Amino acid sequence: MTARIVARPADPAQTAPAADAAPDLAASALAGVSGLPIHDCDILVVDDIEWNRVLIGGLLQGSGFERIRFAIDGNDALAKIVDRPPDLVLLDIMMPGLNGFETCRRLREDPDYAPFADIPVLMQTALTGIEDRRRAFEAGTTDFVSKPLDRAEMLARVRIHLENRLLIRNLKQFRARLEAELDMARAVYRHLLPTPAALGALAAELRLEVRARLWQSGELGGNLWGVHRLPGGRVGVYLLEIDGHGVSAALNACRLHTLIQDLVDQDAPPELWLKALNREACDAFVPGEQASMVYGVIDPGRGRLDYAGAGTGPVVVVPDTAPRPEPEVPPPLGVSPDRAYQRRTLAFPPTAGLLLLGNNTRAALTGPDGGAAPSAAIGDAEPVPSEGFVADLAAAAASDRGGSLFDRLEGRISRIAAAVGAEDPRTADDHILVWAGPPQSAPGTADAA
Repeated sequence: MTARIVARPADPAQTAPAADAAPDLAASALAGVSGLPIHDCDILVVDDIEWNRVLIGGLLQGSGFERIRFAIDGNDALAKIVDRPPDLVLLDIMMPGLNGFETCRRLREDPDYAPFADIPVLMQTALTGIEDRRRAFEAGTTDFVSKPLDRAEMLARVRIHLENRLLIRNLKQFRARLEAELDMARAVYRHLLPTPAALGALAAELRLEVRARLWQSGELGGNLWGVHRLPGGRVGVYLLEIDGHGVSAALNACRLHTLIQDLVDQDAPPELWLKALNREACDAFVPGEQASMVYGVIDPGRGRLDYAGAGTGPVVVVPDTAPRPEPEVPPPLGVSPDRAYQRRTLAFPPTAGLLLLGNNTRAALTGPDGGAAPSAAIGDAEPVPSEGFVADLAAAAASDRGGSLFDRLEGRISRIAAAVGAEDPRTADDHILVWAGPPQSAPGTADAA
């Protein structure tokens, strides 16, 4: 018969008073609670010896724990866990039938108990051998409580693991609430983008297709694009790219979007758009924040495109297969409130199309610092020159080979996203691509995600 170690005082009636008579260590064990309501937690004590259950229950109750339940063996414990999951289990090892090792193992590994597998389990044990403790950890125990029971040690371990339990629960609840709020923010963000109906009306009435593609990181971002009608049959289209991610980037995008709507009503030319937006950005952004933007006005009646940029490279006009880089990239929005921006004018015949690229997108397609993009990133046999890929794609689009320019660029960026692991929200960058021109595929489709 296996020897059992049982903590049994001479007079059971003196158990609670004796516990209260030594408050120093026990009080210090509960001193670091940090405001967490651990005394509201549910504790399940599992022991086949009634006196041990009475003793442990008395020690816990004497220290302020009221929600204490008892189980007489492993099977009883598992049934009570399923019926009402506790916040912590004090589990004896040496029990007839289902012992503590097997009870803990089932709780951790059996699919029937998967919803409860994260409950902390403190094994009560008099076993001191390395092999026995190894078996306990392999079974999934969280910690040990030594026998004979020491009140201060038991209360300290109970406190620590209940605090951890509540902290983890609070973090999970906070994360769930944050995810819900981010989903709501993303829904609001999508309402800032042009609707498929509005784009369809442009395609039908003006024979102008506007398409866009957003590759968004897992965090909330600040990339926006838009299109609007102007007097005289003109159309304005813009791409706004806020540096960084998160709530601050999204708020900055919303601030600038509000001002953009005011500028639409005023029919301001591109350079004044940027000047007004820059003043707003300098007032709204914290030091170090900035944004890039390009805004163009397509005038089909005059066959011209007027545009201005801030913090971004030149626009691409198709079938102009030799893009002309600007002498320098104008500074981004939010750096200097007195900055003026320059309007540029390009020929834009009825067959022309306008391609706007975000900075992340341009860098992904052309490589860092305007150099060649790594062949592994874009799936090509050889690196692609900084602007040569645009000429090649434009030529193919003009001759109707291999699909539209938009479709070809979209496919290339998708391959880049897959190659650099953009599906992982921790590493992905935001990418944005906007096309405005004669219908190339399904008119009036917006592919914004």
